[in-house]
Amino acid sequence: QLQACGGGLVQAGGSLRLSCAASGSIANILTMRWYRQVPGKRRNLVASITNGGNENYVDSVKGRFTISRDNANNIMYLQMNHLTPDDAAVYYCNADIRKTGTWEYLEFWGQGTQVTVSS
Repeated sequence: QLQACGGGLVQAGGSLRLSCAASGSIANILTMRWYRQVPGKRRNLVASITNGGNENYVDSVKGRFTISRDNANNIMYLQMNHLTPDDAAVYYCNADIRKTGTWEYLEFWGQGTQVTVSS
């Protein structure tokens, strides 16, 4: 239902743009989020964006990362600039989605995309 892509290897100071596409019989998507996780640690929220465009970021990425979404095509992006080795992780997308013919919102996760930052 959620397909994330765009990860890769980048040098410190570089940039990457992640994408997350939602597919299936979607009636509406509320908040969309990016999380990241390093081995042995919990998955942490990085940024979120509501369907109205309100953005929130964890302090460590403020001013460097920008979350955005294309509501018409059910795609979310994460533009990551000035990357540091501390940003290296598997990035997961997450969204609250209501499927057509239903009335409730369910939480969906993408499969994760690896971001590696070399120093």
